[in-house]
Amino acid sequence: QVQLVESGGGLVQPGGSLRLSCAASGFTFSNYGMNWYRQAPGKERELVARISLPGGRTNYADSVKGRFTISRDNAKNTVYLQMNSLKAEDTAVYYCNTRPSGANYWGQGTQVTVSS
Repeated sequence: QVQLVESGGGLVQPGGSLRLSCAASGFTFSNYGMNWYRQAPGKERELVARISLPGGRTNYADSVKGRFTISRDNAKNTVYLQMNSLKAEDTAVYYCNTRPSGANYWGQGTQVTVSS
C-alpha cells in the first residue's frame, strides 16, 4: 500500500534552515506529483509547495515563495522541502501528500518549530 514517511523536522532559530524529506513507497513514484502541506495549531491545513508532472513544474504558497524549494529524486522515491530564512509563522506540522489514482494519501507529519 501507499506509504509516505516524513523526516527532518525539528527546532530551529528564526532565519535558520531545515530540509524535510518524504520517502514514498507502494506506488510508481515517478508518475505522480507530490505536495507538501502544513498545519499550524488552530489553523486549517494549507498547501505549501507542489511539484507536478510532467517536467517537474513547481508551485508555492505566497507566504513561502523565495524561501522554500521543493524537489524530488525519482531514483530514491523521495521528495524534499528545503526551507530557508525560517520565520516563527512557519511553525507547523508538515505533511507529505500525493494522489495516485485519485485517492488522497498523507504521511504522519513532522513537526517544525521556529523559535529563539
